Amino acid sequence: MKPSQRTAPIVASIAIQLCLGIAYIWSVFQTGIANSIFNGDNAAASLTFSLLLATLTIGSVIGGKLAAKFSTRVIVIIGGVILSGGFFLASFVTAGNPWLLWLGYGVMGGVGMGFTYSTTIACSQKWFPEKKGFVTGLIVSALGFGGVVFTPIIERFIAMFGGAQVGEPKTFMVLSGIFLVVCTVGGMFLKNPPQTDAQSASAVSVKDDSLSPGQVLKDPRFYIITFSLMLACMGGLMMIGFAKPIAVAKGLAETATIGVLVISMCNSLGRLFWGAISDKLGRKRTILILLTGSAVLSVLVSMANGYFIYVIIGLIGFFYGGFLSNFPSLTADLFGAKHMATNYGMVLLGFGLGAVASSYIAGYFKNVAAQDITLMSPAFFIAAGCAVVGIFLMLLLKKKPVKE
Repeated sequence: MKPSQRTAPIVASIAIQLCLGIAYIWSVFQTGIANSIFNGDNAAASLTFSLLLATLTIGSVIGGKLAAKFSTRVIVIIGGVILSGGFFLASFVTAGNPWLLWLGYGVMGGVGMGFTYSTTIACSQKWFPEKKGFVTGLIVSALGFGGVVFTPIIERFIAMFGGAQVGEPKTFMVLSGIFLVVCTVGGMFLKNPPQTDAQSASAVSVKDDSLSPGQVLKDPRFYIITFSLMLACMGGLMMIGFAKPIAVAKGLAETATIGVLVISMCNSLGRLFWGAISDKLGRKRTILILLTGSAVLSVLVSMANGYFIYVIIGLIGFFYGGFLSNFPSLTADLFGAKHMATNYGMVLLGFGLGAVASSYIAGYFKNVAAQDITLMSPAFFIAAGCAVVGIFLMLLLKKKPVKE
């Protein structure tokens, strides 16, 4: 197999995930949308991001099944069209029709991302099965890095189109075009590795241990890792959605965008770093370290003052990123590579539930807090408690399924 054959799908997957990172930096839009569309209601505004993450699960499951039936290339391109269409629809949102934002950015954006997200991860893992953790970390780190690259660009677009509370809808329209082009062009380079004669012969003589989605749903380990993912991501999702408002409330309004850049960069680095580390330490041990760190950091949010809040924001993003590179690899380790896109799509149900819960909790306490950010502390204490419960769940996880 030529090196270029393995490189092209990886590069294409990185480009697509980089593009998906744009939809992930909701914090840039949060305050402007809350004030202009929802009369200052932070919880209603952040529901948009929650819907995107929740329907990401649905898109991943459907996209994974369709990719197995048709091809990764076709499903990624279709996902790009859905994502693009969603942002185009969201560009027409007004205070009189807020549902356009929920449907477009939220539901269609999530389904479109789901079609492309797990399918590109599964495709990349098949090209580099010997470095599953590193490759998964590399691919999903691009999504986090997309926030670093595009945050200043999006800020510039919003300013160019009239500033905060005015320029967000037209910015959605520009992003719609970016999604369509990148996902279509990148999708053309995606395909699964060819099966050699040796692999074909091996497939006949060696039993495939991969579990089908139906078998996975009967496996207790599925529920352990799904609920662990839900609990693990709470603190990170809260901070991603509210990094900028928290920095403003801490008296750092002039540099608040740094909070978005920091969490995006550290989120990206964490995915790559912890993905590579897990190849050496193992997924379970790595996730336990991440859960412990997340619990401690969530408690420290209310105690951080001045520029130290950016350190806490960055570390929360760094640990959160590790979850997003380890749980796909853990899913493949436990249930096999054959149905990985669909199986991980089902595991992402936990991520979706965590997104909805964290968004509501953080939005509620942000409304209570107003400008006194210390009143938002209960949200992050809840996130810390969830991480502790996640530790106990992961300690129950066994490598092999329990024999009946």
